[in-house]
Amino acid sequence: MEVSGRVWKFGDNVDTDLIIPGHYLTIHDPEELGKHCMEALDPEFASKVKPGDIVVAGHNFGCGSSREHAPLSLKSCGLGAVVAVSFARIFFRNAINIGLLVLECEEAYHRTNPGDEMLVQPELGVIKNLTTGEEFRAAPYPPLVAGIVQAGGLVPYVQMRLKAQDR
Repeated sequence: MEVSGRVWKFGDNVDTDLIIPGHYLTIHDPEELGKHCMEALDPEFASKVKPGDIVVAGHNFGCGSSREHAPLSLKSCGLGAVVAVSFARIFFRNAINIGLLVLECEEAYHRTNPGDEMLVQPELGVIKNLTTGEEFRAAPYPPLVAGIVQAGGLVPYVQMRLKAQDR
């Protein structure tokens, strides 16, 4: 499972309130949540994102409250992945649980510009800046995590495993 798209770059400590403001937490439709993704930082972000685009961010992405709405809004607006120097641990796990690709790579953050084209190959831990030709390395997912992300999240993964046991 690889994704490619345009880079949207953000700095350090992008918290869950910046990803999806708290007053939208009553929305349970993922598509509607996606329309409000990152609007505190860029009010037009969700309308400009193309399927597969990639957020590249600094340290501690997804800090703040542990709401699942934050990674869901990112995925629902069409983002293919988030590459950051580091993630808040709960955000990272919530992202995996809904099937959003998240990879840590400090070098990609420092050597990527907004608007660059990027390719992410999580099973290899490879991140390529297609604009500059540079290639970066992130830790590849362990098999279980890769399986969860490839299935589209934890619930589809468990359903798939249960169906396989029934055969």
